[in-house]
Amino acid sequence: METIITYRRRSVTSRDIATINRVIESYPDKSRRFISQEVCREWNWRQPNGVLKDMVCRSLLLLLESNGFIKLPARKFTPANPLAKRKKPSRVIIVDKTPIHCSVDDLFPIKPEQVRRTRFDKIFNGLVSEYHYLGYSQPVGEHLKYIAFSHDRPMRNIREYQGHP
Repeated sequence: METIITYRRRSVTSRDIATINRVIESYPDKSRRFISQEVCREWNWRQPNGVLKDMVCRSLLLLLESNGFIKLPARKFTPANPLAKRKKPSRVIIVDKTPIHCSVDDLFPIKPEQVRRTRFDKIFNGLVSEYHYLGYSQPVGEHLKYIAFSHDRPMRNIREYQGHP
């Protein structure tokens, strides 16, 4: 049987398209999620841990629909996207902006501290937003945030420390 499309190492044939259309016709009032899960069961399409490849299958179904091979039922629910309306970090107000005139040795000890989920988390976000050339955007997944401190003062910019020759 000839392959119509290959998606994530799965070759989709006309027989697979017929299976998908049969599932859609058998459950006209069901959700796209239900249809995806039913297609996975029909194909025995599972992850190595035995869980259905539901999300991969949903992506495949959308691709097949966009290419005109199938017609999915209308969406029943569109979840809210909390990332779409995320507000910009608060601006960090630095009261004392006077440069520190000292030798580099006087800055020691410099301590990089992990500040994620601490009281300095918002300060980190604001500093990156204001001083980094790319600004700040919320990272995806696990991440760390560090601020370097010199004598308990965040070092926001090495140029503020104007050392003596």
